[in-house]
Amino acid sequence: MEGGTGSTGDDANTNNGLDGTTFNLPANRHGNLKTASSDQSLSDILLQIKSSKTPAVINYGATWCRVCSQILPAFCKLSNSFPKLSFVYADIDECPETTQHIRYTPTFHFYRDGERVDEMFGAGEERLHDRLWLHS
Repeated sequence: MEGGTGSTGDDANTNNGLDGTTFNLPANRHGNLKTASSDQSLSDILLQIKSSKTPAVINYGATWCRVCSQILPAFCKLSNSFPKLSFVYADIDECPETTQHIRYTPTFHFYRDGERVDEMFGAGEERLHDRLWLHS
Protein backbone atom coordinates (compact mmCIF):
# COMPACT_ATOMS: atom_id res chain seq x y z
CA MET A 1 0.00 0.00 0.00
CA GLU A 2 2.40 2.56 -1.24
CA GLY A 3 1.81 6.25 -0.69
CA GLY A 4 0.11 6.27 2.70
CA THR A 5 -0.97 9.77 3.54
CA GLY A 6 -3.28 9.21 6.47
CA SER A 7 -7.01 8.98 6.68
CA THR A 8 -9.24 11.85 5.80
CA GLY A 9 -12.43 10.50 7.35
CA ASP A 10 -14.58 12.38 9.83
CA ASP A 11 -13.81 10.00 12.69
CA ALA A 12 -11.14 11.70 14.81
CA ASN A 13 -10.16 8.35 16.35
CA THR A 14 -9.09 6.97 12.96
CA ASN A 15 -5.64 8.55 12.70
CA ASN A 16 -3.77 5.92 10.72
CA GLY A 17 -0.85 7.92 9.41
CA LEU A 18 0.73 4.99 7.59
CA ASP A 19 -1.18 2.73 5.25
CA GLY A 20 -0.38 -0.94 5.51
CA THR A 21 0.13 -0.99 9.27
CA THR A 22 -2.28 -1.99 11.99
CA PHE A 23 -1.07 0.68 14.41
CA ASN A 24 -3.07 3.74 15.48
CA LEU A 25 -0.62 6.37 14.25
CA PRO A 26 -0.60 10.16 13.95
CA ALA A 27 -2.02 11.37 10.64
CA ASN A 28 0.40 12.69 8.04
CA ARG A 29 -0.52 16.22 6.95
CA HIS A 30 2.04 16.81 4.19
CA GLY A 31 1.84 13.71 1.98
CA ASN A 32 5.53 13.02 2.60
CA LEU A 33 5.05 9.61 4.27
CA LYS A 34 4.99 6.38 2.25
CA THR A 35 4.94 2.65 2.88
CA ALA A 36 6.98 0.24 0.79
CA SER A 37 4.66 -2.77 0.66
CA SER A 38 6.78 -4.97 -1.62
CA ASP A 39 10.25 -5.32 -3.07
CA GLN A 40 9.06 -3.62 -6.24
CA SER A 41 7.57 -0.64 -4.40
CA LEU A 42 10.74 -0.19 -2.33
CA SER A 43 12.87 -0.36 -5.49
CA ASP A 44 10.63 2.26 -7.11
CA ILE A 45 10.85 4.51 -4.03
CA LEU A 46 14.66 4.20 -3.95
CA LEU A 47 14.85 5.13 -7.64
CA GLN A 48 12.61 8.12 -6.98
CA ILE A 49 14.80 9.23 -4.05
CA LYS A 50 17.96 8.91 -6.14
CA SER A 51 16.54 10.80 -9.11
CA SER A 52 14.63 13.54 -7.27
CA LYS A 53 17.47 14.65 -4.99
CA THR A 54 14.87 15.23 -2.24
CA PRO A 55 16.21 14.55 1.26
CA ALA A 56 14.71 11.32 2.56
CA VAL A 57 14.74 8.87 5.45
CA ILE A 58 13.83 5.21 5.26
CA ASN A 59 12.76 3.40 8.42
CA TYR A 60 13.46 -0.34 8.06
CA GLY A 61 11.43 -2.22 10.65
CA ALA A 62 9.29 -5.28 11.29
CA THR A 63 5.87 -5.87 12.80
CA TRP A 64 7.31 -8.38 15.28
CA CYS A 65 9.97 -5.90 16.51
CA ARG A 66 8.87 -4.27 19.77
CA VAL A 67 11.33 -1.36 19.42
CA CYS A 68 10.13 -0.73 15.84
CA SER A 69 6.54 -0.57 17.07
CA GLN A 70 7.56 1.93 19.74
CA ILE A 71 9.36 4.33 17.37
CA LEU A 72 6.86 4.14 14.48
CA PRO A 73 4.36 6.64 16.00
CA ALA A 74 7.20 9.13 16.54
CA PHE A 75 8.41 8.56 12.96
CA CYS A 76 4.92 9.41 11.68
CA LYS A 77 4.66 12.44 13.97
CA LEU A 78 8.08 13.71 12.90
CA SER A 79 7.01 13.53 9.24
CA ASN A 80 4.72 16.45 10.07
CA SER A 81 7.60 18.43 11.59
CA PHE A 82 9.86 17.98 8.55
CA PRO A 83 7.64 18.52 5.48
CA LYS A 84 10.57 18.90 3.07
CA LEU A 85 11.85 15.39 3.87
CA SER A 86 10.42 12.23 2.34
CA PHE A 87 9.63 9.57 4.95
CA VAL A 88 9.40 5.88 4.00
CA TYR A 89 8.55 2.88 6.15
CA ALA A 90 9.74 -0.49 4.82
CA ASP A 91 8.83 -3.72 6.61
CA ILE A 92 11.73 -6.13 6.09
CA ASP A 93 9.32 -9.09 5.89
CA GLU A 94 7.32 -7.47 3.07
CA CYS A 95 10.47 -6.47 1.15
CA PRO A 96 12.82 -9.43 1.75
CA GLU A 97 14.98 -9.07 -1.38
CA THR A 98 15.59 -5.31 -1.19
CA THR A 99 16.15 -5.34 2.59
CA GLN A 100 18.45 -8.34 2.87
CA HIS A 101 21.32 -5.97 3.79
CA ILE A 102 19.46 -4.80 6.93
CA ARG A 103 20.87 -6.56 10.01
CA TYR A 104 19.15 -4.65 12.84
CA THR A 105 15.65 -3.27 13.31
CA PRO A 106 14.91 -0.49 13.37
CA THR A 107 17.51 0.89 10.98
CA PHE A 108 17.19 4.38 9.52
CA HIS A 109 18.91 5.39 6.28
CA PHE A 110 19.23 9.08 5.46
CA TYR A 111 19.56 10.31 1.87
CA ARG A 112 20.64 13.67 0.50
CA ASP A 113 21.13 14.51 -3.19
CA GLY A 114 20.27 10.93 -4.08
CA GLU A 115 23.03 9.39 -1.98
CA ARG A 116 22.86 7.62 1.38
CA VAL A 117 24.73 9.86 3.80
CA ASP A 118 23.94 8.44 7.23
CA GLU A 119 22.62 5.43 9.10
CA MET A 120 21.13 5.08 12.57
CA PHE A 121 20.42 1.86 14.45
CA GLY A 122 17.82 1.53 17.18
CA ALA A 123 15.19 3.88 18.47
CA GLY A 124 15.06 7.09 20.41
CA GLU A 125 12.74 9.90 19.43
CA GLU A 126 15.19 12.65 20.38
CA ARG A 127 18.07 10.97 18.51
CA LEU A 128 15.84 10.53 15.46
CA HIS A 129 14.67 14.15 15.63
CA ASP A 130 18.27 15.38 15.80
CA ARG A 131 19.30 13.29 12.79
CA LEU A 132 16.26 14.49 10.82
CA TRP A 133 17.12 18.10 11.67
CA LEU A 134 20.72 17.50 10.60
CA HIS A 135 19.69 16.06 7.22
CA SER A 136 16.74 18.33 6.42
